[in-house]
Amino acid sequence: MSKKAVLLLNLGSPDSTTVRDVRRYLKEFLTDPRVIDSPFRSLIVNLFILPFRPRRTAKAYQKIWRPEGSPLIVISNQQKESVKKKVGLPVALAMRYGHPTIADVIAKLIEKKVDDIYVMPLYPQYAMSSYETVSVKVKEEIKRYDGNIRTTLLAPFYNDPDYIDALIQNANPYLKKDYDKIIFSFHGLPERHIRKSDPSNSHCLNTPNCCMQSSPAHSTCYRHQCFKTVELFVEHTNIPIDKYCLTFQSRLGRDPWLQPFTDETIKQLAKTGVKKILILCPAFVADCLETLEEIAIEGKKLFLESGGEDLEMIPCLNDHPAFINFLVKKINDWSKKDEIK
Repeated sequence: MSKKAVLLLNLGSPDSTTVRDVRRYLKEFLTDPRVIDSPFRSLIVNLFILPFRPRRTAKAYQKIWRPEGSPLIVISNQQKESVKKKVGLPVALAMRYGHPTIADVIAKLIEKKVDDIYVMPLYPQYAMSSYETVSVKVKEEIKRYDGNIRTTLLAPFYNDPDYIDALIQNANPYLKKDYDKIIFSFHGLPERHIRKSDPSNSHCLNTPNCCMQSSPAHSTCYRHQCFKTVELFVEHTNIPIDKYCLTFQSRLGRDPWLQPFTDETIKQLAKTGVKKILILCPAFVADCLETLEEIAIEGKKLFLESGGEDLEMIPCLNDHPAFINFLVKKINDWSKKDEIK
């Protein structure tokens, strides 16, 4: 009989809000070739980013840091513990960058004689800088051990009915409030990442409505999957088309990134008379720097300064029971497959 275990995976955080720890974290993150995919990556990171960005990013982390540590790590541990209570299997948690490392966690699982791992990247949409890099890293670490270790990978769940239902259940209390517009803000990507992930090399971003045209490229197209998540959400909540929009946040550098940009949309909405907006960030399953600081603090400040009256961020799924049940269902379906055989 094989010994099974579950491995939850997310992006990661610095170990503290010190400039030194933030610099170390950013260096690991930004030198990943699937994040900055330029041949001049090392030069860009070491000469133009690391001398300046860590101090600014450390100040941003200080605004949201909890007594227990990074919100992303704290919430991810809560997710792990909530899942663990509902499944009869070992459940581990690792981060692509920072701690706990994928290498350390896999080593501990193998020490416990685990030989069948359900790998669960907690990214609803596929992107080479998130889902792909964490999946590849897990495979690389496992290859260092016995080749008989079996892995099963959770596919991107951007259109899974149970995931959409969890998003809706989590957002419902906010949707009942009085608001003028809801923004679905996704993490941004350089346009070249979208093109690189297109297996046909001819579909993505070649026409204005490429994401609406049926194509095998959609299985690895982040932009299409963002549109699909929003389409299913508004379809089930009956939000009128004039009451929502989709945007992209967190851009870096001068290359073309996916548009429209969240910050510019926030300003424009305020200037055109929109007074109350909600923002939901469906690319994240746990609140983090990009939601708590970039949206809930800086986004709100920008909206108010531009003439708006109220901006409220809908929390990420975090350890909402519907999301935990979604993960548990996936684990149970996986663990029962061998029993059926």
